[in-house]
Amino acid sequence: MSLIAKLKARAQEGKPVKVGLIGAGKFGSMYLSQAPRTPGIHLVGVADLSPDRARASLKRVGWEEARYAARSWTEARANGSTFITDDADAMIASDHVDIVIDATGSPAAGIHHALLCCKHRKHIVMVNVEADVLAGPLLARRAEEAGIIYSMASGDQPALIAELVDWARTIGMDVICAGKGTKYLPIYHQSTPDTVWGHYGFTEEQVGSGDFNAQMFNSFLDGTKSALEMAAVSNACDLRPPADGLAFPACGVDDLPTLLRPASDGGILPHRGSVEVVSSLERDGRPVFRDLRWGVYAVFEAPTDYVRDCFAQYGLKTDSTGRFAAMYKPYHLIGLELGQSIASIAVRGEATGATSGFHGDVAATAKRDLRAGERLDGEGGHTVYGKLMPAADSLIQGALPIGLAHNMVLQRPVAAGQPVRWSDVAFDANKESVRVRREMEDIFRAEMKLEVPAQKLAS
Repeated sequence: MSLIAKLKARAQEGKPVKVGLIGAGKFGSMYLSQAPRTPGIHLVGVADLSPDRARASLKRVGWEEARYAARSWTEARANGSTFITDDADAMIASDHVDIVIDATGSPAAGIHHALLCCKHRKHIVMVNVEADVLAGPLLARRAEEAGIIYSMASGDQPALIAELVDWARTIGMDVICAGKGTKYLPIYHQSTPDTVWGHYGFTEEQVGSGDFNAQMFNSFLDGTKSALEMAAVSNACDLRPPADGLAFPACGVDDLPTLLRPASDGGILPHRGSVEVVSSLERDGRPVFRDLRWGVYAVFEAPTDYVRDCFAQYGLKTDSTGRFAAMYKPYHLIGLELGQSIASIAVRGEATGATSGFHGDVAATAKRDLRAGERLDGEGGHTVYGKLMPAADSLIQGALPIGLAHNMVLQRPVAAGQPVRWSDVAFDANKESVRVRREMEDIFRAEMKLEVPAQKLAS
């Protein structure tokens, strides 16, 4: 049976999937717009630090007030309505929710919620890629031990890339590279919340008329989000990042098989089984022909001459040898597609992409020369951006993950373009997110048999 058929059966049986959403921002609101239209789904609760903001989101996406007027979990369950709360921990602990969605965007919050889901045996959809990259390899193990599903969020690019990779491997293809498109120029790495709108081309009137968060938008522009998403893909799909970080080559969909093949075959990849983000802009700012700015892709290789001939017979765009081809999806609909994850978990018991190892990491990297005493302001801020690197290199260097590079004070200067290290900052080792990340590092450092100079570890 299809997903929708199984959901309809749940509805007819009076056994809807009970869902709790944490975070009613953009991604959460997009899901909220679709949830009432999906049979067999009961959004029992929405938790947000500002319940009024959550109510405003529900109203904005078209919900009638009566649908979210429940005054308790019991009332919400009884009449099929939704309870609004600021207590996410209580929602996770309640007996009224089966699947939790973390759409907070906060690494610390995501880790906290995932651990609570393990404790209370609730499946979790981790929209929060920041948390997933910071501690996902460990959280996934904890979820498996707890017997719950820890899943990527369908609609977000990492899950859609994982779907393409799974498709290619399931039909017997070797995946050479996988990734997504974005708008990129090298200067964007130095972008700050003060300069971001000029790069996007938004006017003051446009910014003033909408809900525009400069630091959030800047995290997409300065390369941090791309690095995070490719680390998530690496860890879910057993792909290895390039040692020098993402190259962001200018590339349209027709050139994917030619450019994103190994250097030994005429492409730019340092090795097979990699990840990369392609830019929708040439380095001089001209638009790329048939760009993939909003989409995802996977490049794969024909394993035999027979399969190579099939590529040609069925019109696949290939490189000049006919061996390398690409499949791509030109768009992603973010939270509008999240229902796929809920349905897949509820009726098939399957994640829509899941972290399975620690292959990629994202290091906080100085945007400019940083002085001792400066306070880091995190993802999309004025001080650092996130750079993708192999996890082993991150562990050896003692790199500070971008997900923790907020509100930490530098103890020594860091030159522009260099990674910030644990030994460069003062930190609270008892903070939950720091403790969990450090535990994960210790586990994987031992499993990888890495020897790390003592001065690069904690200070």
